[in-house]
Amino acid sequence: MAHNIELKPILAMWSGPRNLSTAMMRAWENRPDTEVWDEPFYAAYLQRTDIDHPMGAEIIAHHEADVDKVIERCTTPVASGFFYQKHMTHHMLPEYPLDWLAELSHCFLLRDPREVLLSYSQKREDVTLDDIGVPQQLRLYEWVLANLEQKPLVIDARDFLQQPQVYLEALCAHVGIPFYQEMLSWPAGRRDSDGIWSEHWYDSVWKSTGFGTWQARTGELDAALLPIYREADEIYQAMREQRLRID
Repeated sequence: MAHNIELKPILAMWSGPRNLSTAMMRAWENRPDTEVWDEPFYAAYLQRTDIDHPMGAEIIAHHEADVDKVIERCTTPVASGFFYQKHMTHHMLPEYPLDWLAELSHCFLLRDPREVLLSYSQKREDVTLDDIGVPQQLRLYEWVLANLEQKPLVIDARDFLQQPQVYLEALCAHVGIPFYQEMLSWPAGRRDSDGIWSEHWYDSVWKSTGFGTWQARTGELDAALLPIYREADEIYQAMREQRLRID
């Protein structure tokens, strides 16, 4: 049975890594009415899986790793007015409860897994399908469709970068708030809201002052990544069929 809960002024943006997600967070943080949260479940994910990630010990020590406490904060409105949450889909482990998602609005941000893998493999040597969050993204999308009385937005990063203002306007309309021109550009540099992991992952975002134009990523996938790509691409293409199309 679908949940029918009055939505709070909160947006969960679901993506895998290397997927425009941090630049998108910058856009929302540059609004005058919005607080952002960078990867709420990262510390909990590392603590529970004991997976080897850059700065893993520091992340667990510095950020909240109690799942219940993270969920409580995720569902608590903020004083500024609007709460934007940058979520990594692979951080959402199967044992986590999902009923709290009924209180939030949702958007799923896609990127061609070939481009994701070309980027992600430069940051970590050993890569699995679960590392890039594609199966988890589909699971969460299907859960929202099946259990909530709302249809989440699906946005492809390539589409977005070709018309960022148009897609941001659609996103704002989806959650019932006005679009601000300030979302299209921001000052370069780090933010207090950046997770402690930012010094490893956010070098290009720290240099950015806005959304770049879309360009196909050059390079060839290592042979070991091809099976991962093929499986990820099948899921990606299925989700891409549900994406928001703006002419």
